[in-house]
Amino acid sequence: MRLKHIAAFAIGITALFPKTSPGQTTPMEFKTVTPCRVVDTRAPSGAPEMAAGTTRSFLPSTNCAVPTTALAYSLNVTVVPDSKLGYLTMWPTGEPQPVVSTLNSDGRVKANAAIVPAGTDGKISVYVTDATHVIIDINGYFLLDNTQGSGLQFYPVAPCRVVDTRKPTGPFGGPFLVGGAPGRQFNPISSNCNLPATAEAYSMNFTAVPRGPLGYLTVWPTGQTQPLVSTLNASTGAVTANAAIVPAGASGAISVYASNDTDLVIDVNGYFAPPNAGGLDLYTLEPCRVLDTRDNNGAPFNGTIAVTLITRIGSGCLQRPRTAPQAYVLNATVVPPGPLGYLTLWPDGEAQPFVSTLNAGDGATTSNMAIVPTDNTMIDAFASNPTHLLLDLSGFFAPYVTQ
Repeated sequence: MRLKHIAAFAIGITALFPKTSPGQTTPMEFKTVTPCRVVDTRAPSGAPEMAAGTTRSFLPSTNCAVPTTALAYSLNVTVVPDSKLGYLTMWPTGEPQPVVSTLNSDGRVKANAAIVPAGTDGKISVYVTDATHVIIDINGYFLLDNTQGSGLQFYPVAPCRVVDTRKPTGPFGGPFLVGGAPGRQFNPISSNCNLPATAEAYSMNFTAVPRGPLGYLTVWPTGQTQPLVSTLNASTGAVTANAAIVPAGASGAISVYASNDTDLVIDVNGYFAPPNAGGLDLYTLEPCRVLDTRDNNGAPFNGTIAVTLITRIGSGCLQRPRTAPQAYVLNATVVPPGPLGYLTLWPDGEAQPFVSTLNAGDGATTSNMAIVPTDNTMIDAFASNPTHLLLDLSGFFAPYVTQ
């Protein structure tokens, strides 16, 4: 019988701190957009590079068919640092900078997904500890749920492996992606992961297992022109994961392009479809840290721990859910003392699935966004090797409730 260590951390309460900006009292539905580049500080229009210790605000609705009424954005942020980047943090403009991180880099080009609420004038703020260029791509946004069915709701599924090109040749197996070849198509609806034909976007985790340095990997809806965006980078050839919400293309398929030869693993944890029974809305929270195993000189863990996300006054998370969360929007960061094969997050009470959330085989501090379903406010975490784990919470999916 496998024993679990229990880690209890808090989500807090708003009773003493009324929230005036869009947040957990606002149920939101999702709208897809063709993946589009919002910011690139390397380009003349996006310059200059962000200096160490500085904050800049950006408007994701610029030039990407995103309305000014968007309350939150589904983004991919990539850093191209001058050298080591301690961390980058994203949050709604106009709110205090939270004590969380979005990604870290040891000097390599790295990317991470994030769902970020819109702040003042629809903007988001970005802080960097060290000099770096910043690239931001968008694949969708969230609008107020007006109960008229104009947007998409989220439907969690048990974490499930859709594609593994390391397996024998087949529609969800080999061969590996050939660098520079036209995008390879995969149809998640035809997989064994219980995804319906009504799915219009997927919540996925992409893991590249490169056969050498991988410049970048791009994912987009099949049938559309390959966009000028990236999903992940692995310049050293390290196994690298990144989450993404990917709009469904022709017949529900998605396309994947790799700049260099690589194997690819795709896991799914949910999908977005028109409102129906079981559909969930997004409720955003002020980003806050709900777990840090380094607290009180804690030792790294390996094996399995259960994390309880509970409600109490006095935590750093100043919200209390008005409806029971059925999936959490988290940013997971590992700080391993040595190589970490993989980390997996999944709903507590269910068997550990054959999926991964992130990899750090090189022992580097590594982050990845994760949408993790839950049945009882708890989630489980498994680490194949000793590591510290940080979990930052930025929202949850739950049934629609009136404001």
